[in-house]
Amino acid sequence: MNSTHTTDVLVIGAGQGGGEAAVSLRRLGHTGAILVAGDEPLLPYRRPPLSKGLLTGEVELDDLLDRRAEAYESADIDTLLGASAVEIDTTDRVVTFADGGTATYETLILATGARARTLASIGIAVPDDAPNLHYLRSVADAERLRPQLRAGARLVVVGGGYVGLEVAASSRGRGVAVTVIEGQDRLLARVTAPVVSEFYRRVHHDEGVEILLDTSVAGFTFAPDGHITEVLCDDGTVLPCDLVVAGIGGVANVELAAAAGLLVENGIVVDEHCRTSDPHVLAIGDCAAFPSVHAGTTIRLESVPNALEHARVAAATVMKAAAPTQSPPWFWSDQYDLKLQMVGLSAGHDQVAVRGDMSARSFIAFYLREGIVVAADAVNSSRDFGWCKKIVALQQEFSVDQLQDTDAALKDIARGVSA
Repeated sequence: MNSTHTTDVLVIGAGQGGGEAAVSLRRLGHTGAILVAGDEPLLPYRRPPLSKGLLTGEVELDDLLDRRAEAYESADIDTLLGASAVEIDTTDRVVTFADGGTATYETLILATGARARTLASIGIAVPDDAPNLHYLRSVADAERLRPQLRAGARLVVVGGGYVGLEVAASSRGRGVAVTVIEGQDRLLARVTAPVVSEFYRRVHHDEGVEILLDTSVAGFTFAPDGHITEVLCDDGTVLPCDLVVAGIGGVANVELAAAAGLLVENGIVVDEHCRTSDPHVLAIGDCAAFPSVHAGTTIRLESVPNALEHARVAAATVMKAAAPTQSPPWFWSDQYDLKLQMVGLSAGHDQVAVRGDMSARSFIAFYLREGIVVAADAVNSSRDFGWCKKIVALQQEFSVDQLQDTDAALKDIARGVSA
């Protein structure tokens, strides 16, 4: 390539957030040149199906694309794919790519996302290029993993969070024998209440997944060709395996920003308008540490809705338009026949109200802090999830009895308090 580009707005990162930022600029009437550059050879695509439909074969690669090429062409948005940015010169406003090409900008939007945290990065001796060790952050990762998920294969999943459990569920659907190792004393410990953790433990157990809690990886046994043949646990357990998937969190891609002198603290630090410490640079999505009105502090979130909202805020900032109001963060996870939809941040809750019948696999867990609902987990309750969002957004007091009363519709509970 080794080409030179001059553009009004340059977006680094061709994920859903980067694509949405470009399209949002056009929707708001931006008439200057827009260039979206990404290090993958694909147009912006949806990543959540990587651990679900793409692994099971229910979703094809083309189905992942957020928008077709024609959508960017009709919006007069240029794309530069397979281009890895290696340096930002904030003085001359030039980004240099790995092949020596450059792009000069007036405004730069960083949508660099996050990468998988590796086992080696947390001190576990294993080469990250072991042929049967997998992480899951990209289409390339999923395509490398999928052929190894053969019926009868033995998979060890390291990490009992969303990604690990989604991979476990998808793998069971392909007839793979699955063991999940989790270092804490319950699944989803960082994000859910014990009652929800126990529900998901039972679900996976009933589906044939072996779950080892309070267990950590101590090391591996390798074959002469570099394949992992056994996972060695800290309690002495030895797990023979054919492949390993590690889902132990993400690391924000901030190195480019830090080298350029931007303020970085657990993410690229931005204000409520997605502006970094440089007036010509904004940052959005998984890589951005932003002031959350819902958390009451600066946080970094890895979620598609957050990335899309940031994209629209950044576009509004560039256009000097009114930005959308910050919504309570929300997430989702699909495992087996269960759709888990989450809204809000449950950290610091002091009460949990469970609405519905957990044995029927349809319920909502509300998280309260000093009587105020701060978050909700809805399992197979999609019809009520919109009302969960409204209740969390209200930031008003509810009683446990109110929330658990299934004789009263959730919409009536929300309207009654907000009236």
